[in-house]
Amino acid sequence: MHFNIQPTHLQNQLIKLIPLQKSDFEELFSVASDKLIWEQHPNKNRYKKDVFLNYFEGAIQSQGAFFIREATSNEPIGSTRFYEIDLQNNSVKIGYTFIGCKFWGNGYNKALKKLMLDYAFQFVDNVIFEVGANNIRSQKAIEKIGGIKIDEIEVEYYGEDSKLNYIYQINKK
Repeated sequence: MHFNIQPTHLQNQLIKLIPLQKSDFEELFSVASDKLIWEQHPNKNRYKKDVFLNYFEGAIQSQGAFFIREATSNEPIGSTRFYEIDLQNNSVKIGYTFIGCKFWGNGYNKALKKLMLDYAFQFVDNVIFEVGANNIRSQKAIEKIGGIKIDEIEVEYYGEDSKLNYIYQINKK
């Protein structure tokens, strides 16, 4: 089977993932412009429109990015993506995820990760997450769903300086 990193029909009770389009910029930025979202993130300025535009352009170019929407109301929640399929290690990465503060602690992140993991595990045995070294919130969230820290590396985000990230892995077993 072929791993399509941007499937068009991923949905559960809480969220739906819609392939990100250029026309989504303003609506997605309305969520991303909250400074609190980026407080622990390696790029703390991503709430600024010009900085977010760089993130957004990288997301569009990745061809694996999604607009996260609330399943029933269609309200914008944030964005995420699949990237870097590694056939040798039978893995794919999930990341570049952000969720609006309104949706924190309400099961949305867990529902998002479950949806993406269930899809990915149809094709690969391992899913990798790169989490900023100072992003304690995201580290705890990944650990809650079974992520194991396996490494620390410098990661260079699209058009940004490299930053220390912790590498987490969840395997199919």
